[in-house]
Amino acid sequence: MKVSYNWLAQYVDLSGVTPEELAEKLTRSGIEVEAVEYVNKGVSKVVVGYVAEKEKHPDADKLNVCQVDVGDGERLQIVCGAKNVAAGQKVPVALVGAKLPGDFKIKKAKLRGVESNGMICSAKELGINDKLMPKEIQEGILVLPEDLEVGQPIEPILGLDDVVLELGLTPNRSDCLSMIGVAYEVAAILGRKVKLPDIAVAETGEPIDGKVEVEITAPDHCRRYMARLVSGVKLGPSPIWMQNRLMAAGVRPINNVVDITNYVMLETGQPLHAFDYSKVENGRVVVRLAKPGEGIVTLDDVERTLDEEMLLITDGVKPLGIAGVMGGANSEVTDKTDTILLESAHFAASSIRKTARKLGLRSEASLRFEKEVDPKGVEYALNRAAALMVELAGGQVARGVSDQIIEAPEDKKIVLRLSRLNDLLGTSLSLEDVTSIFERLAFTYKTEGEVITVTVPTRRQDITREVDLIEEVARLYGYDHIPTTMPYGDNTQGLLTREQMLRRTIRQVLNGAGLDEVNTYSFTHPDIAFDFATVYRETKPIPLAMPMSEERSVLRTNLLPHLLETAAYNMNRKQRDLALFELGKVFLTDEETLTKLPEEKLALAGLLTGNWVGPHWQQKAEPVDFYLVKGILDVLFNRLGITGIEYRPAKDLAGMHPGRTAYVVLQGKTAGYLGQVHPVAEQKYDVGETYVFQLDADLLMELATMHQGMMPLPKYPAISRDIAVVVDRNVSAGTLQNIIEETAGEWLESVRIFDVYVDDKLGVNKKSVALSCTYRDPEKTLTDEEVQAVHDKVVRALAEECGAELRG
Repeated sequence: MKVSYNWLAQYVDLSGVTPEELAEKLTRSGIEVEAVEYVNKGVSKVVVGYVAEKEKHPDADKLNVCQVDVGDGERLQIVCGAKNVAAGQKVPVALVGAKLPGDFKIKKAKLRGVESNGMICSAKELGINDKLMPKEIQEGILVLPEDLEVGQPIEPILGLDDVVLELGLTPNRSDCLSMIGVAYEVAAILGRKVKLPDIAVAETGEPIDGKVEVEITAPDHCRRYMARLVSGVKLGPSPIWMQNRLMAAGVRPINNVVDITNYVMLETGQPLHAFDYSKVENGRVVVRLAKPGEGIVTLDDVERTLDEEMLLITDGVKPLGIAGVMGGANSEVTDKTDTILLESAHFAASSIRKTARKLGLRSEASLRFEKEVDPKGVEYALNRAAALMVELAGGQVARGVSDQIIEAPEDKKIVLRLSRLNDLLGTSLSLEDVTSIFERLAFTYKTEGEVITVTVPTRRQDITREVDLIEEVARLYGYDHIPTTMPYGDNTQGLLTREQMLRRTIRQVLNGAGLDEVNTYSFTHPDIAFDFATVYRETKPIPLAMPMSEERSVLRTNLLPHLLETAAYNMNRKQRDLALFELGKVFLTDEETLTKLPEEKLALAGLLTGNWVGPHWQQKAEPVDFYLVKGILDVLFNRLGITGIEYRPAKDLAGMHPGRTAYVVLQGKTAGYLGQVHPVAEQKYDVGETYVFQLDADLLMELATMHQGMMPLPKYPAISRDIAVVVDRNVSAGTLQNIIEETAGEWLESVRIFDVYVDDKLGVNKKSVALSCTYRDPEKTLTDEEVQAVHDKVVRALAEECGAELRG
């Protein structure tokens, strides 16, 4: 909201308060002033001049030589190149020695041999925003009203002596979207009175009965509609003082009738609209909801298609305007208009907000309606505009008004407890201190002991509860005057929950292993939602009711599709060596049609592709493989303190390679899987050979102990024994490892698989697995005989349980 300092001074005494001081006081009281702008950009020694004569320049076709009276009998010869300069005009004249914006100084000059003593100015040359003016004025000099006195300074005439305060209003302070609303605020801050304009509507026309009939058929959307009839209006430019005030507020002057409606809207906060009465069928106004697909061409000459939630002003036959947003072109006031139907109404804020948003059409009127206007301001604004039309447009106001009211507005009564106020603010304000603030706000009140019943006027829609009144007292008493107190109470140490700690640990381990975390959308495309098996139960598609796009129209059931899309995105930008992971929610349901919210589960997924170690002149590149991914998971499980880890072959998982995929089993529970992406899926996502894992993170957290075994440095040496056994190819190396760990006893420190060899020479469907066993006793040095006895026991167990034969 842009507030003219001079205009504001018409409603409240600003003597002794500079614009900067006023801005500071407003900001301190909760109404932020974002900028203080002086309208005068550096204009001095510019006066009203009268063009007495105009002749063509003898040596230039585009120049004119003008004789201009500038007061006190002084006549100046000025050469002017404007097309619209003419004898008999009153114009702004910059005298010799004058200054114009941009530090431009006027001097005597000769133009094509003809002396020029000054300059006839355009609006732009005076620093006025000419974009708010008609095109003909933008392209020429500024022509002033004929009734101005020659020689008087131009600054007060064009409002160049004004200052504009730009307010940054919060949505709740819609009362300050009007000059009178700001005046009440300033009066409360300064402790002064508000002076409202005197309104006396001279009803000299015929009775309105039978000429205008108002009907509201959408009472939930329109609470009151009033109309006046003004006949005999003569369209023309509005007075310059009104134009100055409109332009200071950023509104372009158009003609006296439209300018009056805009002026009153800015003054009172109540939007108005003027219809050409001759275009209203039978003088009937029907306020109704639009029909689906109904159309109207608005004042900006754009055809709008409406729906059944949008409120229309009609004449019972055709739409005349979109209520509270913009009028229709078919009822626009033109130069031929003689009689005005003047509208003032109270529309529901939610209705106007929805309409403006759907149509993408925001106006000064809709801005105010959607933030709630004063319901009691409807009649006041209507009468104010009618009185101005009599004064400035020569109109005659019909006797009476056409009015339909659905809901009579009432002032709110709110009870305020003085003890509650002082408890919240930490003050010791007296009853007189508080009631004096309500008097400054122009709120009436009654007291009973220390309880104050405050009547809040309807212009303050933001005050609905006791705490709102306490806030008013606080800001007007002054936040700087409220005593500061140190916080007190028992302090507790902030700690992470177990889940937060485990999530952080998972991220730290994977980051430390060289993986980068990514965060992808929870929404995905239905075509890829089931490309990979979920680590949970089978689930149904979960469509979104209002998707942002087709690509994001269902909830994800696993994390791998988006990880692969991320990998493809990076590969297309020459980043081919990737190690990524994501810890995020997936969504599951067993229902074909949702009747309840889907179940949310926490999943962990990772992706590795390209080289794990890049090529170097001293070593060759090491590509990612299955065992690298398995090793990373082993590190993670170890850090989480999870034991009982198994990897079992998986040949039937969607999207995964049937020969290079394994289930991850933790303490007998399937926690997920790891392996290579199926070549078909790799081709679909446009990636190379890629390995992934996907785990049930909720299960990881359930099994995690965060216990890491600690052991002292060994005092006694270890003895190693290597063993190579031939077994069936379907016997996993992990099975052999488990047998050895169960059989060898407490002396076994570690068992490591260091070779797997497959060849038909070993036998049909046979393979050789080589393992290295390390034995150590923490209390003594083991002998070869003791170790050999245990080792022989291991060999027998391997032979008995899986038919292993020592390789010769």
